[in-house]
Amino acid sequence: MSDEVVFDLAEAESLAMRACLAAGASHATARSLVDATLSAALYGPPTLGFPHFVDYLDSFREGRINRDPSPTCERPYPAFFAADADRGIAQLGFDLAFEDLVEAVRTLGVAVFTQTNSYTTGELGYYVRRLAGEGIVGIAATNANAMVVAKAGGPAVYSTNPMAFGFPLGEGSPPLLIDQASSATAYVNVVAAAAEGRSIPEGWAVDEAGQETQDAAKALGGALLPFGGRKGANVALMVEMLSAGLSGGPWSLDTPSFRSGNTSPAVGLTVVAMMPGRADRDLVERARRQANRLQGHGVFVPGVSGIDYPSTSEGLKMPRSVFEAIAKIAGV
Repeated sequence: MSDEVVFDLAEAESLAMRACLAAGASHATARSLVDATLSAALYGPPTLGFPHFVDYLDSFREGRINRDPSPTCERPYPAFFAADADRGIAQLGFDLAFEDLVEAVRTLGVAVFTQTNSYTTGELGYYVRRLAGEGIVGIAATNANAMVVAKAGGPAVYSTNPMAFGFPLGEGSPPLLIDQASSATAYVNVVAAAAEGRSIPEGWAVDEAGQETQDAAKALGGALLPFGGRKGANVALMVEMLSAGLSGGPWSLDTPSFRSGNTSPAVGLTVVAMMPGRADRDLVERARRQANRLQGHGVFVPGVSGIDYPSTSEGLKMPRSVFEAIAKIAGV
């Protein structure tokens, strides 16, 4: 039996919607989450598509996510959107503000969306990908519960604190898109390695005693390391201030786990959106030429180099264990 199940897009969407609704999510919440999950499955890291979707389903049922929230959004300044997700998913609050955010960016040249009180943001690249689809440059930052040490032997003080950046490259071209953690790797990669009994590379994590380890299971009981030592820790701090600091959300040290318990992580998300310069200078085309030029020099350009996005006609692949977990909740 194959370890993967292949769905066409409509089948995957239907299964995901059924699972969300069966887990008690409102239709609006289900719609936003399924859209983001499908986007991650098509364009993002494999671990942040349907495998992470299972975390959401578990959290709906165990009380970490408000299944029928009423997100709010205020504009204390013309270009500043301050949202509260009401302990729901981050994607719904972003979706509800998206049209007004885009209009503000096109009118004022730049706008900021910041949100607190949500579950984990999922694939962070999703938010800047959405903006790039509107011809807008985006930077996003978020935090979660503490799982990263500033240095080996120290306590966990940051989350993986990912950041994402998207720059549109014009019609018919995928956007330049960087989505990476401040830690040496994303937490979900360690979870996957532990589940599959694989070791992890040196420099990714420490065990419970603070010693570096290549045992994924021991890493889950310990913490992750920042990339590049102190420089990575500094980036994690910057992301912490952009997400928790700007939104007013909890610091990673004060954030409950997004995988256990019945309390919302209530984390922050900040997205800075910008027009790509003056329209009469055609700076998007200029950026596209530069991306191609860099590739000609052998440079890997994230979101562009070596990307072979699956055709929706080819179907989506899902690990069988993930399918079985989703199908069980959906009642299939």
